[in-house]
Amino acid sequence: MNQSQASIQSPIPSGKKFDAIVVGSGISGGWSAKELCEKGLNVLLLERGRMVEHVKDYHTATLNPWDFPHHNQAMPLELLKRYPVQNRTGFSITEATHQYFVNDLENPYVEEKPFDWIRGYQVGGKSLMWGRYSFRFSDLDFEANAKEGIATDWPIRYKDIAPWYDYVEKFAGIAGSRDGLPHLPDGQFQPAMPDNCVEAHFRQAVNNGFPDRKVISARAAHLTAPTQEQMNLGRAKCQYRNLCMRGCPYGAYFSTQSATLPAARRTKRLTVRPHSIVNSIIYDEKTGRATGVRVIDEQTHQWHEFKANIIFLNASALGSTYILMNSTSKQFPNGMDDSGQLGRNLMDHHFHVGATADYDHDLDKYYYGRHPAGLYIPRFRNLAGQEKQAFKRGYGFEVYTNRENWDHAYHEEGFGADFKEKATQFGTWKITLDAFGECMPYEDNRVYLTDELKDKWGQPVLKMDVHYRDNETLMRKDAHDQAVQMLEKSGFSNIKGFDSQAHPGLSIHEMGTARMGTSAKNSVFNKFNQHHVVKNVFCTDGAAMTSSPCQNPSLTYMALSARAADYAVKALKRGDL
Repeated sequence: MNQSQASIQSPIPSGKKFDAIVVGSGISGGWSAKELCEKGLNVLLLERGRMVEHVKDYHTATLNPWDFPHHNQAMPLELLKRYPVQNRTGFSITEATHQYFVNDLENPYVEEKPFDWIRGYQVGGKSLMWGRYSFRFSDLDFEANAKEGIATDWPIRYKDIAPWYDYVEKFAGIAGSRDGLPHLPDGQFQPAMPDNCVEAHFRQAVNNGFPDRKVISARAAHLTAPTQEQMNLGRAKCQYRNLCMRGCPYGAYFSTQSATLPAARRTKRLTVRPHSIVNSIIYDEKTGRATGVRVIDEQTHQWHEFKANIIFLNASALGSTYILMNSTSKQFPNGMDDSGQLGRNLMDHHFHVGATADYDHDLDKYYYGRHPAGLYIPRFRNLAGQEKQAFKRGYGFEVYTNRENWDHAYHEEGFGADFKEKATQFGTWKITLDAFGECMPYEDNRVYLTDELKDKWGQPVLKMDVHYRDNETLMRKDAHDQAVQMLEKSGFSNIKGFDSQAHPGLSIHEMGTARMGTSAKNSVFNKFNQHHVVKNVFCTDGAAMTSSPCQNPSLTYMALSARAADYAVKALKRGDL
């Protein structure tokens, strides 16, 4: 038995003390554990779900469609009943991927207004099935609240986090191009994935026809030229399978399993405890510090306590806020917060608005494999020097292309020579422009604890009271019209605009509810993601976000986690924690 297996399988006595506890093992939790371990701390990583070991537990990663009982096209109804919320995505619950999503019947919540809470409870969290688009924020984003007098000011600026973006990009591996856009800063990139013929046409047409915008290669956490450090962790170049949500046995995309967990394990300072539902933080009234966490064993329902000098909350935006709300005491009767902002300002990107079209040319051309990343149109509204729109902030477009029947020839009926011939014929090229728009931080977009329902372990659940407002509605109208206009001017046919009116949560980019800010009066955490009052508690996941720039946020979680861990260890060594 190797050390990593022993650290998982050996029982951990209740009350045991570690240097640090990290709650949650997804993108931010993996980074927090890695950084704290590499800086010399003994770390307990707590995950509420099951263990998923890299490669050996990706049971569907290499299966063909015909290897599944229903060819990965249908789910047994009895199994599907477990996922009434998770299935709202329309793509997540399949024979190949359902095991990475939560059982909604065991993990309920209350929707005051519709909110699609998509979750993954296992070691690795949603890092196993995330979209992998990785963009930096800029001072356009960090300064927006202050300039517009909205919500509260971010306590950091781009210069504070830029070195940490460099740091995490080099380790994680981000494929992209240097595009020279001040509002979407360049990073430390591996080579971008090549365009297919439709992407090349669209890129050239829009860049030539719309001076105010630029089509770029999506910046995605996929290895295209692995470094020696990445290969030493067992990672390899992307194979262009685009089966990422099943788990990548090549370690080609960034996940906890492929990258941060192996790095933390090699220090021999990491202990992983799956099946550990963190209920609350233990607070010492005399010292004003946290001493540990209370844990419910997912399988036995027994309660445990584990102690540490530092606690990092990385349980997801709503997961970390849930723990803070449950952490009541004489000092904090309403949860661990003095600002009144805990549970407020919940944001999620609004999306599923744009246009689709056909491309009737280059029908004799094909491309290699299945690209897991396409093109991106960065925000082009309300930038410096531009005419102001009827809405604040902006949106970007993710651009996807495909060839009809390219991936789906095996769905055709038939057999023999005619079937084989049909399987080699491909139809029209397709293109989709899907906008991701910024949601403003509204104080009354919030979550509460409620006893209206209890989860499987007898705990109260969250109640969601969140909706989009006029600003998002106006932005969506513009995104729809601009998508249609770009496709028309670029020579596409059969253009169809769409707006699915997706509810908050469905973009799976929950942010806010325990925001960073400049003081304990306006926020829960400070510029180092440190609790304003309880100084040895940190939070570096989506809960700490002060606003929700239209870019995908995961790269920022990585950078904030590395930065906060560096600060925490130095503070601990100084005796400040």
